[in-house]
Amino acid sequence: MHNKIATALFGALTLAGTASAAPSAGQAYFEQNCASCHTADASMGSRAGPPLFNVVGRKAASAPGFNYTDALTKAGAAGKTWTRAELDVFLRDPSRDVPGTAMPVAVADAKQRAAVIDYLAAQSGKAAAPAAKAAAGERAGAWTEDKPGDVHHVTVDQLVAPFASESAGNGPKLAKRPDGAMPAVPKGFKVSVLAETGKARLLLRAPNGDIILSDMGKGEVRILRLGSGGDTVESDSVFATGLSRPYGLALWPAANPKYLYVANANSVVRFPYTTGDLKAKGKSETIVDKLVDGMGNHVTRSLAFSQDGKTLFVSVGSATNVAQGIGNKPPKPLAQWESEHGMGGAWGEETDRASVLAFDPDGKHRRNYANGLRNCVGMFVHPDTGDLYCSVNERDELGDDLPPDYVTRVKRGGFYGWPWYYLGAHEDPRLKGIRPDLKDKVTVPDMLIQAHSAPLGMTVYHAPEGSKHAFPKEYDGDIFLALHGSWNRGIRTGYKVVRVMMKNGVPTGQYQDFMTGMVLSDRDVWGRPTGVTVAEDGALLVVDDGGGVLWRIAPEK
Repeated sequence: MHNKIATALFGALTLAGTASAAPSAGQAYFEQNCASCHTADASMGSRAGPPLFNVVGRKAASAPGFNYTDALTKAGAAGKTWTRAELDVFLRDPSRDVPGTAMPVAVADAKQRAAVIDYLAAQSGKAAAPAAKAAAGERAGAWTEDKPGDVHHVTVDQLVAPFASESAGNGPKLAKRPDGAMPAVPKGFKVSVLAETGKARLLLRAPNGDIILSDMGKGEVRILRLGSGGDTVESDSVFATGLSRPYGLALWPAANPKYLYVANANSVVRFPYTTGDLKAKGKSETIVDKLVDGMGNHVTRSLAFSQDGKTLFVSVGSATNVAQGIGNKPPKPLAQWESEHGMGGAWGEETDRASVLAFDPDGKHRRNYANGLRNCVGMFVHPDTGDLYCSVNERDELGDDLPPDYVTRVKRGGFYGWPWYYLGAHEDPRLKGIRPDLKDKVTVPDMLIQAHSAPLGMTVYHAPEGSKHAFPKEYDGDIFLALHGSWNRGIRTGYKVVRVMMKNGVPTGQYQDFMTGMVLSDRDVWGRPTGVTVAEDGALLVVDDGGGVLWRIAPEK
């Protein structure tokens, strides 16, 4: 079935309230924890991960049209077949069962694992949808055009219509970096490997120059201490372990920290911390014990403190792609619901999601700050203006070029569209007519990015005082942003670091390619930037969870 028709049909049935059996425990778990990367619906094809209908009894790495890792391809070639028993072993600890797999999350609980396998086993005997292919010549925004210095300007008046192209399932195949290959950076800069960082995704610079890393897969926080020249690692210490998919990091107070805050998938904890600590001095203190009901499909929680240190911001991504299952009305009168959850606050499994929440530093006085931000993965408070910024991954399955991702200032009480609208008064056709009252209340973001680029971590470039490797003056005040790369686009885009052009602390709407060259073909990539920060010596540091390294970019002398 054509993706457009399947999506419209699903939405029509859901919104009409068609009676259906309650989901099984396995289906509920799958939809809340797996469906952002996988589909069990034969009509929908691949997502970021391979489709899982017909998986029981299927040879490993054999779903047509999906770009598997070499590790899983070798396992399939060696005869690995997904029986119930094999799935049980794999889901218990994917990286142990298939070293090198890109599957990052285990299903540790035996009952949940069994329920998921039961659900997947029931999704058998179904014909796959034909793979979507990009039309010949439609390569605007493609990786083949990327090179340092190129400037992009995506505007609202350039938007295509929904479903102008089919929805693609085109996740990348992660390849080994070719011998001698390095990312491309602008003339006058040099890039080098500073450290091996595995699957770490986010980094934060401490006041003394230490680099703090969170690793969701290992459930730990590490600290790298750099050598005096800034181009070597003196030590690599595990600060804390036993965390639950840790992502966001923040120090408080900023100048002379007493705590390191860590965002787990559904809680916020803090550790006693003094500048220079390499290991936690004590156990973590839970200050927010539950962010939302259920885990959902976006589990990266970002953290930031207001300029005065009195407010802790926590971003919570949506549980689903576009909230088609929550129904037309909240459980309370709309005015009462919005008084409690903010303008545009969704309900059901999306309650307090696609939002930025605010707390006091001790985790008390919970309140909603802004809504309609589908997945604010990158977040910071601008050091000059005090504005809160988000980089947002927009919705999928509307076509190759819709809607653009974005970077924006986030206003208190603001509504940014998700799920009913995008980029102003553009209504999502899958949710047509549900919230006409919001049409003229949607804040248009400051800067748009090529659709499906997957913006993650970002930082404002200010060279610390006395930096030996400060960037030229024209870079001061601009934002560096990591683009993790597309899966829902026929011809891939992203997989690079870009410079967001700023004027007086506000994006101009233009961004420039800065670090590129990590894509080998329409199938293969060897690098996926996830986070950026400015080192104590002025160099730009980039975490790459595809290549498993920390890149260092500095001006050539």
